[in-house]
Amino acid sequence: MPLLRDTALATAFDRGADTYDRLVGLNPGYHAQLRRSARRLVLGAGGTPVWRVLDLGCGTGASTAALAAELPAARITGVDASAGMLRRAGARTWPSRVRFVHAPAEDLEEAGVRGPFDAVFAAYLFRNLSDPDGVLRAVRALLAPGGVLAVHDYTLGGRRADRLVWSAVCRGAVLPLGAVTGNRRLYRHLWRSVQAFDTAPAFRARLARAGFDRVRVLPLPGWQTGITHTFLARRPATEGDVR
Repeated sequence: MPLLRDTALATAFDRGADTYDRLVGLNPGYHAQLRRSARRLVLGAGGTPVWRVLDLGCGTGASTAALAAELPAARITGVDASAGMLRRAGARTWPSRVRFVHAPAEDLEEAGVRGPFDAVFAAYLFRNLSDPDGVLRAVRALLAPGGVLAVHDYTLGGRRADRLVWSAVCRGAVLPLGAVTGNRRLYRHLWRSVQAFDTAPAFRARLARAGFDRVRVLPLPGWQTGITHTFLARRPATEGDVR
């Protein structure tokens, strides 16, 4: 079965929106790991104030909540291609500094999402895109000079053991839960998209090719070690400031 892309994937997320939060809540540390990556974004800013944040691929708002907790003064714009996921996000109670926009990551400008942003956070997004390089270039353009990108995603470390653990988790938990929800295609996509996408070193190189500097790859603890990582990268402060 080929990977779901673009409209088909957004439709699958629409179908899965009502059960999504319950299912990810069964993942030990899911919300704590998002908070950890949000804290790493703050550290990656190096003391520079972060006032405007784009939460790209915000889903039902779990990543938005992590950002709102770690950046209590920032204005946060959450964007997602799935209307169903955004409906769930909008049903929560949010401070007035948080807003949501329905748009694919590839069409931010057309949806009125314009920078500059001090930081962009993208959780579980890039392996779902048909053109990740194009979106990385667009993100770089939306960032203020010196702005920080933090990516939180399932990206295998490159060892055979990492791939085996991920497959075992999917066969033992992810795919059976997908079958229970009646949205088997979405959770099969999750399994296969991680296997098909970059390893952590390859995604680090992809970030560098897209024009980011100070790229760092930080593992996450627990069973996700070697499976989930935080990537920190910066738009150079000046065009010549790349290292």
